[in-house]
Amino acid sequence: MAICWCMITVLFLIVTVRPENDDVTNGYLRFASGNKGFKVALFADLHFGENAWSDWGPDHDLSSIKVMSTVLDVERPDFVVYLGDLVTANNFMVQNASLYWDQAISPTRARNIPWASLFGNHDDAPFEWPIEWFSSSGIPQIVCPSASASGGDECVFEGTSRLELMRDEIRRNSLSYTRFGPRNLWPSVSNYVLTVVSPKSDHNTPVMFMYFLDSGGGSSPGVISAIQAEWFRNKSQEMNPDSSIQEIVFWHIPSKAYEKVAKEAAAGQTQCVGSMFEEGVAAQDTEMGMMKLLKKRPSVKAIFVGHNHGLDWCCPYEKMWLCYARHTGYGGYGTWARGARILEITDEPFSLKSWIRMENGTLHSEVVLSN
Repeated sequence: MAICWCMITVLFLIVTVRPENDDVTNGYLRFASGNKGFKVALFADLHFGENAWSDWGPDHDLSSIKVMSTVLDVERPDFVVYLGDLVTANNFMVQNASLYWDQAISPTRARNIPWASLFGNHDDAPFEWPIEWFSSSGIPQIVCPSASASGGDECVFEGTSRLELMRDEIRRNSLSYTRFGPRNLWPSVSNYVLTVVSPKSDHNTPVMFMYFLDSGGGSSPGVISAIQAEWFRNKSQEMNPDSSIQEIVFWHIPSKAYEKVAKEAAAGQTQCVGSMFEEGVAAQDTEMGMMKLLKKRPSVKAIFVGHNHGLDWCCPYEKMWLCYARHTGYGGYGTWARGARILEITDEPFSLKSWIRMENGTLHSEVVLSN
């Protein structure tokens, strides 16, 4: 890869304080007035900030913005989930990775669509020195951006912590539903639950619970820990004790169960829905009880992950579905066409449907996940 002698574009953030909003505070998501369905777009593996010293890095970020803009304008979702690896922190040297994180969420924010995010394995990873910087061409001319115009230029190679990234997103964005998980789960941070409430009630009657979990990686092992599984067990029992309300779960790195179902699909033992089966499953380091809990819980209808850029399938597993999103960003590995998984939740009668919307506007891989 050729190195160009270019300067990183300086980015500036407008710092605002998230105002009080009962729905954001309580984690309530509402159907738009007159809508029969609640639509969610999943943006996975955007990988903003890659190779900012090269020609293709910033161009890829612009291409990622175009993909998201197309999906948002065609689908007009009520909510967006950023499914991890918003940035490739191990590939840039800025004082605060929130500079690129802010770019990643900008298409959604510009359209006044609320969103929530969780962490992937690249979001807080420490800087990895490119080997070509040690060749005769040396380190390219680099100007590192800072959070303010008077902050000066200072290259930092330590990465930005999960806590800092989340704190900045929450503080600066009134439409962000992202939240800190319990402190006893740290270094796992993005663990929380949101509630989609009924459009036909004056009260906050739940239609679905959406659980967000931090599957680690980067600065910590790539696992969902035993204590996270215990948190989910307690939280789901508290909010949905009789499992009468349907539930879906989001995290970034697939569990070992994805490996099992992929082998079954390859052997013709199960029927999956999708268009990309281009690589093997890169699963979490180990299982620590989360999947056992989910298998025992009849209200859990689907799990959604990212991480593998060459997979976009949904496969039945036990009484639920294991689903990939679709590689949305032009950052990261792979040259496959980009897109996003869409979910649509309807009430009375309840249903959960999904499909893939591509960057060229086409649609495929429709599947009913629950009805």
